Amino acid sequence: MPDVSHVYGQDLVVSANGDLLTAATVNLSQQRVLRRLFTNPADYIWQPSYGAGLPQKIGSPFDEASIESIVTAQMFLEDSVVRDPPPDVEVASFPNGMFIDIDYTESDSNAPVTLSFPVGQVGLNG
Repeated sequence: MPDVSHVYGQDLVVSANGDLLTAATVNLSQQRVLRRLFTNPADYIWQPSYGAGLPQKIGSPFDEASIESIVTAQMFLEDSVVRDPPPDVEVASFPNGMFIDIDYTESDSNAPVTLSFPVGQVGLNG
């Protein structure tokens, strides 16, 4: 059964024939990674430890290395991410936010994936 396509922070999208768009392999993996990284711990009542809570980090002192560690740890918890080679995570901070760049391999297709996104006032906020 296909999953409904839903990018975090956006509305559902319908196809030309009126059906909801679905996501598979790489697109589904990217959507799951974003959802995991933007969900606050304890917000998902069925799995209280799920989520990295990246939007909560904005406005608090943080360093790039600690955010890279958090993101990498969360990536290893996602079934759609291959463990070897490990994901490559880079974080750059800017006033009131950060930019995250992740390179990883998707498990079903074994395809290389690049996921880049801002967190903060100019980007996804959760």
